[in-house]
Amino acid sequence: MIEEAFDSRTLANMNVALDRVCGHAPHGEEHATRKRVARYIINCARSGRTTLGELTDAGEQALAKVTAAAG
Repeated sequence: MIEEAFDSRTLANMNVALDRVCGHAPHGEEHATRKRVARYIINCARSGRTTLGELTDAGEQALAKVTAAAG
């Protein structure tokens, strides 16, 4: 389970990053978009980059790829 892999601060940062990235995106509330962004955020955290800025950047990269693929 993901909760077991990260401490509470990292989990909180991950949730905030996901909400920040998806909150302003045109299709940010769609499940597929949130899932892709979340995957990037999780991978970022697994690599040891757990600050809110780093996690948000990872989510923004995922969103950019989703937008580029759709456009």
